[in-house]
Amino acid sequence: YPMDNDHDILLVGCGNMGAALLEGWLAQGFDPRRLRVVDAQREALERVRALGISAQPALAPVTSPIDVVVLAVKPQQLEALIPDCRPLAAAGSLILSIAAGKPIEFFERLLGGQPMVVRAMPNTPAAIGQGITALVANRAVGDAKRALCERLMRAVGEVVWIEDETLMDAVTAVSGSGPAYVFLLIEALSAAGVAAGLDRNLADHLARATVAGSAAYAKQSSAAAATLRQQVTSPGGTTQAALEVLMADDGLVPLLRKAVQAAAARGRELA
Repeated sequence: YPMDNDHDILLVGCGNMGAALLEGWLAQGFDPRRLRVVDAQREALERVRALGISAQPALAPVTSPIDVVVLAVKPQQLEALIPDCRPLAAAGSLILSIAAGKPIEFFERLLGGQPMVVRAMPNTPAAIGQGITALVANRAVGDAKRALCERLMRAVGEVVWIEDETLMDAVTAVSGSGPAYVFLLIEALSAAGVAAGLDRNLADHLARATVAGSAAYAKQSSAAAATLRQQVTSPGGTTQAALEVLMADDGLVPLLRKAVQAAAARGRELA
């Protein structure tokens, strides 16, 4: 990527997600001299400064113009932080929040005025650049700023926009919480292998590699998931015997629907 000398980005919070974003931005060609980091942890500040990026323990002294302020902190830390973002938002900085569950209205209320706010929901695979992030913007955000937010989040994987923020609970229930469902699948598949007589390490290795390989195969295929499933299923064979259990009326499909509905309902409660 060519060096991006046009944008000043302030990252607040340099934990796992913040660090993954920073690494992605540098790889994308963002100018380290125009990136700034705020983090309360001394180790995080030292790591960031070693990359040639200026870092400080608190947000308050930032006065220079910033294009986007990225809030990559825990939701419970926001209330204390946002007052320090007010002058930046008033001066035209866009606020991009990665804090789970906090609606745009929460930021508008605490920032006051007519702030530009984008809410992002990335997921855990972002840590290795394989995430998917859903974005939703308020009305104040124009096309150029939307494009910049998209580029910032593309640093850790794919990006999709939603226009209706009420869908964010459903998105969170599918892609935000979804990695946990997949990890549970690996866990359960491995345990079932052990129950069928396999050594624990072998069962775990087979389960991880199978889930990872199948996911990679599905991602690069243009065929529907149902078609891929049918291609693996010989009539009357071993796979069909297993699928008759998984696809029964009380099998995996209604179970996952219930799980996603429970996660979405909890998201609405938390908001």
